[in-house]
Amino acid sequence: MFASVIIDQDTKALNREFDYRIPSELKIEKGFRVLVPFGQRTVQGFVVDVKETTDVDLKKIKSIYSAVEDYPIIKPEMLELMKFMCQKFHLRLTSVLRLFIPSEIREGKARELFVKWATLAGEVDMEKFNRAKVQRKIIEKLQNQGKIKLLDLKDEFGQSAVKALIDKGVIKLELEKQRRVPHSTKQEDKKVQLNDMQKRAIAAVSDSGVYLLHGVTGSGKTEVYMHLISKVLAEGKNAVMLVPEISLTPQVMSTFKARFGDSIALLHSSLSAGERFDEWRRLFTGDARVAVGARSAIFAPLDKLGIIIVDEQHEQSYISESNPRYDTFDVAKFRAHYNGCPLVVGSATPSVDIYQQAKEGKVKLIEMPTRANGKELPKIQIIDMMNELRMGNSSIFSTQLIADLANVVNEKKQAMIFMNRRGFSSFMMCRECGYLAKCTDCDVNLVYHREDNRLKCHYCGKQYKVLDRCPNCGSDKIKQGAVGTERIVSELKEIFKDVKILRMDNDTTSRKNGHEKILEEFRSTKPAILVGTQMIAKGHDFEDVTLVGIIDADQSLYRGDYRSTERCFQLITQVSGRAGRSKFEGKVDLQTYSPRHYVYKFAANYDYKGFFKKEENLRKTAAFPPFSKIIRILFAHSDENVVRDELKSCYNKLLKVRERYFDDIIYMDAMKSPIKKIKNSYRYQVVVRLKLDHCDEVENEIFKCTEGALKSSVFFEVNPESMS
Repeated sequence: MFASVIIDQDTKALNREFDYRIPSELKIEKGFRVLVPFGQRTVQGFVVDVKETTDVDLKKIKSIYSAVEDYPIIKPEMLELMKFMCQKFHLRLTSVLRLFIPSEIREGKARELFVKWATLAGEVDMEKFNRAKVQRKIIEKLQNQGKIKLLDLKDEFGQSAVKALIDKGVIKLELEKQRRVPHSTKQEDKKVQLNDMQKRAIAAVSDSGVYLLHGVTGSGKTEVYMHLISKVLAEGKNAVMLVPEISLTPQVMSTFKARFGDSIALLHSSLSAGERFDEWRRLFTGDARVAVGARSAIFAPLDKLGIIIVDEQHEQSYISESNPRYDTFDVAKFRAHYNGCPLVVGSATPSVDIYQQAKEGKVKLIEMPTRANGKELPKIQIIDMMNELRMGNSSIFSTQLIADLANVVNEKKQAMIFMNRRGFSSFMMCRECGYLAKCTDCDVNLVYHREDNRLKCHYCGKQYKVLDRCPNCGSDKIKQGAVGTERIVSELKEIFKDVKILRMDNDTTSRKNGHEKILEEFRSTKPAILVGTQMIAKGHDFEDVTLVGIIDADQSLYRGDYRSTERCFQLITQVSGRAGRSKFEGKVDLQTYSPRHYVYKFAANYDYKGFFKKEENLRKTAAFPPFSKIIRILFAHSDENVVRDELKSCYNKLLKVRERYFDDIIYMDAMKSPIKKIKNSYRYQVVVRLKLDHCDEVENEIFKCTEGALKSSVFFEVNPESMS
């Protein structure tokens, strides 16, 4: 027998299967992880097929050394998913297989944890220990408690006394497997009485297919999700529940644990190596039946899936923008189809793409247009910041926002302030000569962080000294750029000196459980103000938040991306939904320098359908997705000449493709990427826009043109979330 093995080396040259002989003493099946000879080395590989014959010369075939585990670690469904992802997203085989096994397992960084427990070996003659007082105390403690962790005994009584009792045979040791449990806030299961709207939504999800649950913020979508999962578990099937942000995971986890207990396992990138190992193993063995987590949880090793749920469907974080690049929604669709189960995606602001599919009948639409508690959505007041300037207010806060914050403080309630930019200011620039502080490794401005008194690159993490004088002309006239969360907190502390003001962004949540600590402190403090980036814009449910302030609503509006108005509408709607979620009325102060832009009219009225109709017309006229397909081929290398040469070679091939498919290609051009360099790697790109009629055929032809690039890293993206 022979095995087709994919070598665990993620290189273009090894992106194929290699045949190995299976020794008669080994039982090898599809999905096994094996050790094989490769050249002069022993390497790890994945068995993707077992067959009786091979086309390779038998004299050249080597034998598998051994299996890493005595069971297949990659399940049959995931092998089929590998084929789908490689074809759909033009990925390498190993890149995809590595998604299915946590690096902690694949690289041997974590194993099952065993703890030594101490117990008494039998009856003890206490008179023998009258003079050994410490040993006597140890025995008495074990008599009272039965068994104690060996480390705890040593910490309390000292190593020598414990060792003496072990050597005498008084204490015996037992090994016991211990699970490393990710921290989550304890919460009681709230017994919620479903309203008619929620009951109809649950009843509407009846069989396989894709369902769009379009429900306003606070409409009770989470309760619908939990009832659907309960139904699936009762049928003996399993479930996957995805959330877009790690910051949401603790809240969702505590809610789901209160309902489902140890059936839940958590998967996301902030777990420790041991926690991730244990949670993945519980799903693999069936000890846990519901996977909850961010994007990577879609690869949870669960059999018999009964439902997949993707909350906040519109979020960009569901698109992987680093290698390997994939769309979580497409992966979820494949797994749902493979298991014959429903895929439910929910959002208050669905992407234009999926709402168009719902309009065309490709996706089943379920609507939840009102809040579960019957309360009105918070009123959004649009504040013209140009008018504030004319009135002599050059502050980052409008007069109205400060007055409303003062009311929140007086009433001992809570407020959330949204600014999707971290740091103190977005750049430092010389007023005399125009010198702009930039990262030496990336083609981006450095952001000033006052707490650390450093300039930081938000792409590579490199840090620099703050500018006192211009290094170009020596001037001390240094201008700071647009404000970030750090500066907002600083200025609010000057205005509201006795109020707890918290900040939630990548800087304050980088440590383990950082999200949970901030959210828990905010929940338990009144009055309080939480300032944050888009981490605070979705999913969070705080009963006492009566005010949301949006400092710079225009920030995402003018980014030169066809999705910019859509993202602006989504962010406003989502962050506004954090206010007034209980018995207290909510309000939103939206600050803008473009108050007459159509997106604010629709957002202020929570008019998603009106916004969609406007956006649909614009995109149809301009032939942008979902009425076309955009392909970006990104070349990256540390030598700019290499990138330029390989881009030119690829583009010359693409010109021939354009000749053959002239009527199908709307636009094609080669250019530098908007961010020319990241982490000392130069970036050039080709952008192609296709009509939908034969786009899959043309896409495959375009991909073939990239195969000659041997030195550059080449990334192939379809409808990329970011063109930067």
